[in-house]
Amino acid sequence: MDRVLLAVTLAGAVVALALGLQRRRPDAPSRGASHEAPPQLDRDDFDRSEAPWLVAVFTSASCDTCADVWTKAVVLESDQVAVQQVEATADAMLHRRYQVGAVPMVVIADDRGVVRESFLGPVSATHLWAALAELREPGRVPPGCSDDD
Repeated sequence: MDRVLLAVTLAGAVVALALGLQRRRPDAPSRGASHEAPPQLDRDDFDRSEAPWLVAVFTSASCDTCADVWTKAVVLESDQVAVQQVEATADAMLHRRYQVGAVPMVVIADDRGVVRESFLGPVSATHLWAALAELREPGRVPPGCSDDD
């Protein structure tokens, strides 16, 4: 009987130790302000969350390149595609939330908010438009119009 009691006590101590060590694991490190696109967006943070596609353009009012990228992106607006400018001062909360550390940044997200494509810095209209077309209808982009060619 003493051996059984000892075995049960020892097993309980091992389980308690394992649970204690598991609880002490540190949280995953945060990304901090990043030069990488966020992998996921909450579509409710953006206008027209019901649209199947979102093109979010993170910009700064003091950035000339941002203005150029915005001009290229805004023409993508349609019934199926919501396009929104997210300016660093006016929309500072979204820049912080998504840890955007560099602009211009264009992210294309699907209806679930999964970022399917992104561009950091200047982007040609051809590459931007081709990326969205390929996401919406795979195989539609002609040769020479995507980064994969």
